[in-house]
Amino acid sequence: MVGGAGGQARAAVVGTGLIGGSVLLRLRDAGLDVAGWDPDPATRRRVREQGVAAPDTVEEAVAGRDVVFLCGPLPTLPATVARVAAATDDRCVLTDVGSTKAEVATAAATQGLGHRFVPGHPMAGADRAGLDAATPALLDGAAWVLCPGPTGMPAFRRLAALLIDVFHARVVPMSAPEHDSAAALASHLPHLLAGALAGTVQRSALRDAVLALAAGSFSDGTRVAGGPPERTANMLLGNRERVLAELDAVRAYLDELTEALRAGDPGKLAGRLAEGRTARAALHGRAFTAHRREFPAAADHAGELAFLRELGAAGGHLTGCRVAGAAVTYTAHLPATPPLG
Repeated sequence: MVGGAGGQARAAVVGTGLIGGSVLLRLRDAGLDVAGWDPDPATRRRVREQGVAAPDTVEEAVAGRDVVFLCGPLPTLPATVARVAAATDDRCVLTDVGSTKAEVATAAATQGLGHRFVPGHPMAGADRAGLDAATPALLDGAAWVLCPGPTGMPAFRRLAALLIDVFHARVVPMSAPEHDSAAALASHLPHLLAGALAGTVQRSALRDAVLALAAGSFSDGTRVAGGPPERTANMLLGNRERVLAELDAVRAYLDELTEALRAGDPGKLAGRLAEGRTARAALHGRAFTAHRREFPAAADHAGELAFLRELGAAGGHLTGCRVAGAAVTYTAHLPATPPLG
């Protein structure tokens, strides 16, 4: 765990909305010394009502902490990283939970914080927002992306061990650009498409009739459209170029479906739908094989970093990270396809 000299970690959470609040409550339930801070005084009062310290300044909240989770809106993160870094010890690990990674990673590196800032993104959420929607179980077992950098391997190891221990996370190590490319399809495009479908219904003259008939397919397909529009807009704008590129790919696929439908070609239409069914089936049906890899803890980290990034890009994850003596050992899981070279 992140704590110094083998002790229990002291943590802070900056921004206590849905994700930050859920991180805070889980850390509290795990018995960690944790403090929360939010710019909204009413939210800070509700944090205190949850039995968690919530000082009036962010500097008080993060002072003396071993790890700080930055959970504010995406546009605020670069400035928040700088502010929290100035108020914490150089050994304090900083991470965020934002849905895009390249911009904040670059900002942290520019500020000279690459050795202790580890960009992160837990792949979980809800269609509500705020501390009142937060639960200690929201992130349990989630895929949690971490983006290790060449100067930040010790910080990555400490943070990965904490996430696995406290959240039972499946840690997915990736480079920041690879995360943003994958997240465009895995997370950002679904929000855009859900909003488009729900928005089209809102404009329809038969809106109420449509809603009367809507069942599981409409409800499932538009669930994320229930989230705060400002939060979704920040996410899409923060990954704009990659989202636009993948939106072009979605348009091309829709064009193929449209052409098959217009031509009355059942074979072609079913074939395109079958491709989507295959991906959907693989979502919960993938088998994994476990691998154990060991690296020197204090040596050059290039091989370790390459292994981690290749693991994440191949669809794998970590369920173990342990530093003992002069070695770091990872428990890695890969989809049951040819293993890493």
